[in-house]
Amino acid sequence: MTIVPRGQALGVTYSRPADDIVNYTEPYLRARIQVALGGRIAEEIIFNVSSTGAENDIKQATGLARQMVVRWGMSPKVGLVSLAGDDGNEFLGGAFGMGREHGEAMAGVVDQETRRIIDECYVSARALVERERDRLAALAESLLEHESLDHDEILRVTNLPPKTHSGRIDPAAIVPEPVMHALAPPAE
Repeated sequence: MTIVPRGQALGVTYSRPADDIVNYTEPYLRARIQVALGGRIAEEIIFNVSSTGAENDIKQATGLARQMVVRWGMSPKVGLVSLAGDDGNEFLGGAFGMGREHGEAMAGVVDQETRRIIDECYVSARALVERERDRLAALAESLLEHESLDHDEILRVTNLPPKTHSGRIDPAAIVPEPVMHALAPPAE
């Protein structure tokens, strides 16, 4: 994690999965959306203001939520249908609206479901950031002093538990049960 500007970004947090994952569960995807929304939520809680700094995070969260709806059947209202084209473009036809096979009513449902997923993830993530505000403050203070922190430094500064015997951090220490379950490795 760094607050040193990189390109257009004023700071960057990079997280890599503990294992190679090729099949993502809905709870895992929701946890990733919550992570993406964390910076904006922290701005709102700490500074009582929003800035343009979360643009890419919001774009990633929205894209992931939309994929959950149009590609992976994770919306009860849309159901188990794929609305993505063969070339990987979403149901809206990709570039220039070409090739759309679905009507305006379905487009509205997709937008509503995407928004619902984002809103639900926002509520969960906000509760987590509010609950862990002291750790957030400790992390911010350390970043102001050191500018960049690696994994072990983040754990130390935020007083997070050490890695478990499997080499993974036990998310139960800080993450709500549904998110913790999503991030847990599959049973061996």
